Amino acid sequence: MSEIIEALKRGYVRKIGDLSQLDLSRVSLVGACLSTTSMIGVNFIGANLSVTDLRGADLRGADLRGADLRGADLRGADLRGAFLSRANLCQANLAGADLDETRLQVAYYDTQTVWSEGYAYQNSGAVGPKANLNGAYLNTANLRNADLQGANFLGAYLSGADMTGANLKNACLSGANLQVAFLAGACLCKARLNGADLRGADFRAADMTGVEMEHVQSIAGADFTMVQGLHKETKAQLSTRHFTELDVWNAYTRKTTRDSLV
Repeated sequence: MSEIIEALKRGYVRKIGDLSQLDLSRVSLVGACLSTTSMIGVNFIGANLSVTDLRGADLRGADLRGADLRGADLRGADLRGAFLSRANLCQANLAGADLDETRLQVAYYDTQTVWSEGYAYQNSGAVGPKANLNGAYLNTANLRNADLQGANFLGAYLSGADMTGANLKNACLSGANLQVAFLAGACLCKARLNGADLRGADFRAADMTGVEMEHVQSIAGADFTMVQGLHKETKAQLSTRHFTELDVWNAYTRKTTRDSLV
């Protein structure tokens, strides 16, 4: 197997031929040329395929869960039935790729990801700008520094999710479960948190300019220390919540919600 991996890195894929069904999990093939290669059902779980040339590759049924495909060239690739859950597709080019029945749940994309024309990626379960993730189960998901501008998380389950530094500008989080979610330093400008459950959430130093927070379910243990842009009327409204919410400690920051709002 090591000889095959070394050959792939050196660009000798033509000498190897069909790679179907191989176990290449967690292998690093950064920048390798695998264009037009048959890789049906290959195990690429956790593999590093960033900036790899996969143009026209046959990846039907391949397992790419958690693979790093940042900047990868997947133009015209056959990804029918492939598994890309939690794969990183930021800056990847999937123009002309066949994505029929491709599993993209919690795959990450950004504004530079190129999709096949007409493909409804926003409804695919992938996570990125303007994604439709209403009611999605994203508990403990790693969304750290993710670009989630304008994403829809209406009624989504985000308890324990790490959204530290994430861009949630104009995102809809109304009715979402954000219990013990990490949002420190996140951009929540004009985000909607109406009816959300914020128990134990960490909002330290988050930008909450223009945020909507009507009828939130609970703020017990939420930490708002050094939040930026939070309207003073909203802050005053939060400060009038019942003591059973305001005097609860945040288990992570060891600060009460009342103290964090001062």
